[in-house]
Amino acid sequence: MIKINPFIFSSDNKRYHTLAYYNRCKYGCRIYKAVIDAGFTCPNKDGSKGIGGCIFCDDGSGYFTENSAVPIAVQAENEIKRIHNKHPDAFITAYFQANTNTYAKADKLRQVYSQVLNIPSIKGISIGTRADCLPDDVVSYLAELSKSTNLTVELGMQTIHDETLKLINRGYSHSEFLEGYYKLKEKNIRVCLHIINGLPYETNEMMIETIKETGKLFPDAVKIQLLHIIKNTELEKLYNNGKFKTLEKDEYIRIVVNQLEYLPPETVIERITGDGDKKKLIAPLWSNDKISVLGGIDKLQVQLNTYQGKKFTSDFHQE
Repeated sequence: MIKINPFIFSSDNKRYHTLAYYNRCKYGCRIYKAVIDAGFTCPNKDGSKGIGGCIFCDDGSGYFTENSAVPIAVQAENEIKRIHNKHPDAFITAYFQANTNTYAKADKLRQVYSQVLNIPSIKGISIGTRADCLPDDVVSYLAELSKSTNLTVELGMQTIHDETLKLINRGYSHSEFLEGYYKLKEKNIRVCLHIINGLPYETNEMMIETIKETGKLFPDAVKIQLLHIIKNTELEKLYNNGKFKTLEKDEYIRIVVNQLEYLPPETVIERITGDGDKKKLIAPLWSNDKISVLGGIDKLQVQLNTYQGKKFTSDFHQE
């Protein structure tokens, strides 16, 4: 007997709102990301908020970028060539991932992002940043930018629990995060929130609490990330001292399947596990088998007859 997929934002077997489905509906094709390092730093690294960054941070998390000394336009062209060698007709988004990409005056940001706006192959920009680096002039510029290109601002939310935020040294509270988030949404800017499963000492219940609150924010998109232990980070020291354990694969899959139930079905799931630098990854090593993780999520959703948004209602009440 063929089981009918009950999730409406899907054209295949997926029971969550994938980025591939969103892009096909909006653009009629897949979109590929050109990763670019614009040379920004972070207030949690330069001393204004802290030094060393979050305890899991590996030099700004720009794993797949070129050196920031390479001009932005050159980085973009190199990425376009790389992508078009495999996908000649691909649409491309310029992804500014490393460090905090709104940590500058609006005039500086305008100079940076204008360098990719005039490249014909680039159809949009994704900007990774912190919610405490969104002064009014920057938000106004981002609102302007969103009218001229397909803009997504990616915010590292990680968790709603302030005790965990202090432990991971993020440098600002959840209430401060909400201030930045609402400033963007008031300007109708597309926002993608990042959460991390498996942060030190967080229980499964705490991770579900985070996703419930995330759902109530009605984000345009969410990235669900597994915590990776990366070499030469403060997190590695904590892990090597036996202070906490990483999630097992089956545990992670079950948490994600449960979390998806509390997200609005319209919210795009731009990531559901994440990639670590294999040369630097300490744990969990099972995360290297990404296909197995994705397949496990699909399989468990079918077994439990569940899907994204099953426990979400639009009046902000979650059952």
